[in-house]
Amino acid sequence: MRIVVIGGTGLIGRKLVELLQERGHDAVAASPSTGVDTVTGQGLLEALQGADVVVDVANAPSFEDGPVMEFFRTATANVVAAEKEAGVGHHVALSIVGADRMTDIGYMRAEGGAGADRARERRAVHDRARDAVLRVRRSR
Repeated sequence: MRIVVIGGTGLIGRKLVELLQERGHDAVAASPSTGVDTVTGQGLLEALQGADVVVDVANAPSFEDGPVMEFFRTATANVVAAEKEAGVGHHVALSIVGADRMTDIGYMRAEGGAGADRARERRAVHDRARDAVLRVRRSR
């Protein structure tokens, strides 16, 4: 199975790509350092060609309220549009346990907070019944 990991060279993404490859999947890291920019869309469609699944573990470059919301809105919209064009069957978005309860923090509102600010999660699964948002917490 071909799996593209958005944010695949970051802390979580790098480990995920390695794990998927160890299990026999064709896992590909997609990030600015591999020529994929989810904000501008540069390289995105090419990276998703032939993919069965996209796993989005990207992290915003800023934690400030406005920029983080804009990052997740724009990047996720671009990823979802490219997935549709490339015929990707599944989208998995990684989120944070409790993000929906920390609405006073801009990053958490953008990541998975309450109401209309759930930019990443809402866009990732809109009109796509077979997609998922996984919320994880740090292990001790």
